[in-house]
Amino acid sequence: MKNTLIGMMLCLSATMGAQTMDAFIDSLMARMTLEEKLGQMNLLSVGDVQTGTPLRAETSRLIREGKAGALLNIKGAEKILEVQRMAVEESRLGIPLLVGMDVIHGYETIFPIPLGMAATWDLEAIEESACIAATEASAGGVAWTFSPMVDIALDARWGRQAEGAGEDPYLGALVARAMVRGYQRGPHPILACVKHFALYGAAEGGRDYNTVDMSRLRMYNQYFPPYKAAVEEGAGSVMSSFNIVDGVPATANSWLLDEVLRRQWGFKGFVVSDYASISEMKRHGIGPAAQNAGHALKAGTDMDMCSELFVRLPDSLMPWIDRACRRVLEAKWRLGLFENPYRYGDPARVRREVYSRKHRDICRRITAESFVLLRNEGGLLPLERKGTLALIGPLVDSRSDVAGSWAFCQDTAKYETLREAFERRLKGKVRVVSCQGSNVLDNHRTQHEVARGHGLIPVPVVDDEKALEEALAMAREADVVVMALGETAWMSGEGAARSDLSLPAPQKRLLQAICALGKPVVLLNFAGRATELSWESEHVPAIMNVWYGSEAGDALCDVLFGEVSPSGRLTVSMPKRTGQEPLYYSILPTGRPMEDNEPDYHVFSTNYVDVTNGALYPFGYGLTYSTFEYGRPSLEGNTLSVRLSNTGGREATEVVQLYIRDREASVSRPKKELKGFQRITLKAGESRVVKFEITEDLLGYYNSELQWVVDKGEFDLMVGPDSRHLQSVVYRL
Repeated sequence: MKNTLIGMMLCLSATMGAQTMDAFIDSLMARMTLEEKLGQMNLLSVGDVQTGTPLRAETSRLIREGKAGALLNIKGAEKILEVQRMAVEESRLGIPLLVGMDVIHGYETIFPIPLGMAATWDLEAIEESACIAATEASAGGVAWTFSPMVDIALDARWGRQAEGAGEDPYLGALVARAMVRGYQRGPHPILACVKHFALYGAAEGGRDYNTVDMSRLRMYNQYFPPYKAAVEEGAGSVMSSFNIVDGVPATANSWLLDEVLRRQWGFKGFVVSDYASISEMKRHGIGPAAQNAGHALKAGTDMDMCSELFVRLPDSLMPWIDRACRRVLEAKWRLGLFENPYRYGDPARVRREVYSRKHRDICRRITAESFVLLRNEGGLLPLERKGTLALIGPLVDSRSDVAGSWAFCQDTAKYETLREAFERRLKGKVRVVSCQGSNVLDNHRTQHEVARGHGLIPVPVVDDEKALEEALAMAREADVVVMALGETAWMSGEGAARSDLSLPAPQKRLLQAICALGKPVVLLNFAGRATELSWESEHVPAIMNVWYGSEAGDALCDVLFGEVSPSGRLTVSMPKRTGQEPLYYSILPTGRPMEDNEPDYHVFSTNYVDVTNGALYPFGYGLTYSTFEYGRPSLEGNTLSVRLSNTGGREATEVVQLYIRDREASVSRPKKELKGFQRITLKAGESRVVKFEITEDLLGYYNSELQWVVDKGEFDLMVGPDSRHLQSVVYRL
């Protein structure tokens, strides 16, 4: 009975707007067999793009038989329209497919990695980037993105710190909301998928997929806020995480997926497993596989990503099967796929909108906002457009590493390397010479695998001694040396944990040799996480954190040569030593405290024998090409005010940050928590009074009974440029 649903849809098209979603889905499900219902709950990987171990299936046959409800990892409008045609015109009921893709920080116009986007502290820009990603992805046929990732990541050894907003739940929640709005409420909306629910970023030792174990009090106060905010913003889907929660894999955890997500937070969308996580439950010591699939379904997982276990569920589970199938069909209804199955995928829009000049210009502006200037001794930056500039490092000319990790839809042929961008922008003004200078890693096999494992071309393996000689010769002739060092794209990301966060050895040797020449050196630190730069911060006069992106070359020229003043701020704490991890600013007080940067070791206090407490560069930190002065904060009623003055010689942007501490809580509370911020742009010599309204919502927390409470008593209100340099006043409630 080919085209049954198509005929029905044509007959109902005139009344579709008046008919309720429930009535339509009731009618459709009454026609569906068990196999067709299970098919809607089956998400298959086509294999164009790989984000996990491939699980091959006879995809075309399953689509025609109505046994596949969704696809991922397929790119190209024409290709997606063809598989959609197959589902709509060749299956018995013609139910359209839901096509998903990891559109994490852009489709083909690639913005900085999410950690870099968060470093802008610009929620409008973050929302705009998601909106552009949705516009391009929808033109290419993608209706569903597996983004935003909102996992709190306190341990920089975890590679997926790159994919989130950092360590802070308040900022993370605001970023989550902005991303959901950008994906789902723009002119060409796609379905957002909040991940990874929950606690994935708390993997022990920073090792991906590792065990997670924490108190529920900590879950509610520190880890849950970004997930909850995304749900409140209307996210249409949620992805469960690989890890266990309270000893139970999240994919089959009914407390997590039903009690918290649906009953407490009111989530109305559907839950999809992470890649093959249902089949991986057996490896957690839970099993057998068929039983695990039933547990996952009953717990609240509605769609199985690539395990192909839901398709074997028995009809004895029909109440839960109906529930899950309905949730998937509701998502397709809300996306308009029943009204027009071909609304996603428009070759004309691809030609007009994907990687368009308009999108590239916006991306360039936002990319420049993301760079975090960590050090600028002697005002080395901005550079002058004159003389000879040596551009040295493994990331100078590596096209595969321009976009960063999680850029599966990138078209690397379209992007300029740093060398190409610098040569074009500085032509006729500055002589640019460049070379690789070193290998990325001493382990050449790993240097290849971190790229080839993701289908990219690795940085070439070179003779380190000869490469260093070439670099030193270039540097000696140069007036200034710009070093492009750090992590290649997939040295951070999924499965990319690191035990040592310092600059990889061959790159460190290169940098030390160049610095020994006494030339002015600028370090561009490419990273997908907080890295350790202790030696660099003593010996390199200018250091800037760079977060990749298709327009990074132009954006770097804009900032390095002074067209734009840097305004990015860290959303992670950068350690002095890797052994400090997990390192974060919002620590709980202890009974034997020790302040940050106290130079002497104190016995029986909370400190290390071999390194002082605190971050090398704290959360919220970042410099500009100007200077700012804060007046004394004052409090009138519930309004905190502080006068901010630009005391430097040029226009610049400051991020004024508000932190709060509850002095008299019922449970131990952090020494400080971010509770507000404002991006303020001032001209040279200009001043402005910045105000924050103190509301009870900013003062509350979950107590030991997991109840939201606001204590009466005293609070410290702290304001300043970052989490370390603060002035405080006392607020009484």
